[in-house]
Amino acid sequence: MDLLKKIEIEQMRLDLPQFKSGDTVKVHLRIVEGEKERIQVFQGNVIRINRGGIDASFTVRKVSDGVGVERILPLHSPIIERIELVSQGKVRRSRLYYLRKLKGKSARIKPKTGW
Repeated sequence: MDLLKKIEIEQMRLDLPQFKSGDTVKVHLRIVEGEKERIQVFQGNVIRINRGGIDASFTVRKVSDGVGVERILPLHSPIIERIELVSQGKVRRSRLYYLRKLKGKSARIKPKTGW
């Protein structure tokens, strides 16, 4: 195994839950403001997962005060304290960009039964 691959594997996180597009997750982020550090929770639907080793990332979308907010987060980033799986969604797509156009009840994702 070459040196870069070895370093990459050492930096990857193994404590993350398995989730996919359509799932609702709570992402606990470490926010540094000056010398203080706090944890901020960002809860929303996963609309995209980009796999690829250490470069893996995922996009979480939520609606806050009627405005859609999306956050692209590196999966193995040290600013992520932890990720909680809130619920699994039943979707048939891997990229849920169509949710950007929808509002209200039509933007909901059906829950997966029996998980």
